[in-house]
Amino acid sequence: MRIRLAPVLAVIVLSLPLAVTSASAGRKPGPLPITLAGVLPAPAETEPEAEGFRLGPETAIGATGAARPIAEQLAAALRPATGYDLPVRAGAADITLLLDARADQRLGDEGYALTIRPGGVELRAHRPAGLFAGVQTLRQLLPTEIEADSVQQRDWELPGGRITDWPRFGYRGAMLDLARHFHTPAEIRRYIDQISRFKINHLHLHLADDQGWRIQIDSWPRLATVGGAEGTGVRGIGGGYLTKTDYRDLVRYAAERFVTIVPEIDMPGHVNAAQVAYPELTCDGVAPRPRIDIRVGYSSLCTGKEITYRFAEDVIREIAELTPGPYLHIGGDEAHSTPHDGYLAFQQRVLPLVRKHGKTPVGWQEIAQAPAARDAVVQYWNHEGATGPVVAAAAAGAKVLLSPANRAYLDMQYDLLTPGGLHWAGTIEVRTAYDWDPGRLLPAVPENLILGVEAPLWSETLRDLADIEFQAFPRLVALAELAWSPRATHDWESFRTRLGGYGPRWTRQGVRFYSSPQIRWS
Repeated sequence: MRIRLAPVLAVIVLSLPLAVTSASAGRKPGPLPITLAGVLPAPAETEPEAEGFRLGPETAIGATGAARPIAEQLAAALRPATGYDLPVRAGAADITLLLDARADQRLGDEGYALTIRPGGVELRAHRPAGLFAGVQTLRQLLPTEIEADSVQQRDWELPGGRITDWPRFGYRGAMLDLARHFHTPAEIRRYIDQISRFKINHLHLHLADDQGWRIQIDSWPRLATVGGAEGTGVRGIGGGYLTKTDYRDLVRYAAERFVTIVPEIDMPGHVNAAQVAYPELTCDGVAPRPRIDIRVGYSSLCTGKEITYRFAEDVIREIAELTPGPYLHIGGDEAHSTPHDGYLAFQQRVLPLVRKHGKTPVGWQEIAQAPAARDAVVQYWNHEGATGPVVAAAAAGAKVLLSPANRAYLDMQYDLLTPGGLHWAGTIEVRTAYDWDPGRLLPAVPENLILGVEAPLWSETLRDLADIEFQAFPRLVALAELAWSPRATHDWESFRTRLGGYGPRWTRQGVRFYSSPQIRWS
């Protein structure tokens, strides 16, 4: 998951001057025309037509039942820039959102069919998640100025034609590390807003590690009050934790954007913060010193003590009760201080606890060594590690989630001069993040056993939302396209052109993205 640089190197990285961002860099070839084929991620099928639809002061949006909240979201997004009322009405209207179980069966649960003609716009899907995905596409088909928060005096025209679109993989994820540096609920909500625009549908929250514990647990209250106190986090910067109310609110906010929260409590390693709060979780009963460095592999739960399993079940039970989504992540990586037999024994007892409390267990690829992982989700991250256990677990029934560190880790630097981030897995420019095929990464694991793709963002060098945005964008969009778009659409030149055209939208939204020199930004 994360083999670290020496701490002194991380400090040097933090001291570098700011790299080129959205407000700079010579890259102005002029705005690109908006077309159906310009969408990110690339749609499965597009059929352009000569004439489109023009929004005007009288335009209304039609929707009923479960489609109506999504129509209201669309109207709320368009009103500030257009100045139009855009009322949402029952039934058909100029822009109509329809749930239609008889629509193209290729759409599945998240696909959509969007038709734009002079007489109006029709968006059909089997389920609300598909309508939401279609709305994100529709927003990209309007002029860049639609991202403004004040009225723009101009024409608002959508290009004509039809898009039929559905995802390649059902799991399209981003991960945010709250343990090394706590990110506030407001920052997390902003990140949810941004990732959902690109059809990312899971947000994995890394809630506990050696440097901090970031979620309230009633049965073990000192986890949060001690593990989330001021002075926790890398370099002692970034204390804080989510109350249960905070967490529930985030789950609800994400669900409104069709994003599922996946909580992670890492164990049996990465537990120093928990042991500072509760020394009885160590083998000798002595509290370790708090850690604010970025080293890994030194902490371990005592797998031979029964209190370890009482702790594990209490935490799993409380987090499962808070989490309506199907997944609960138990970490399992870099447990270098856990004896191998003890590691296997721990997984044999703890993986079933996740199932007992109604969730599908997820763990980093090391859990694949345990027979109990056969019906878990194994998250592949270590591109230099042995793949045999992952292949064997998949053959036995596990699903595989792909997060290869040298392609998908958003905390890696773009190059050695960009600020923040690390480079133990190499530097990752936009093309490196884009130029691979999830269906072929592990040749011995067939594509039907790949659950999807997730882009982790570890927070050793992050401090605020601007840091999150800089590391995530634009690389997260590359990974979103790999996870959503059909393999046949994979084309670097097309992607870099479409990405360059999106840059002005980020600028208007105030997103601090990295202006990669590989992209011709509009």
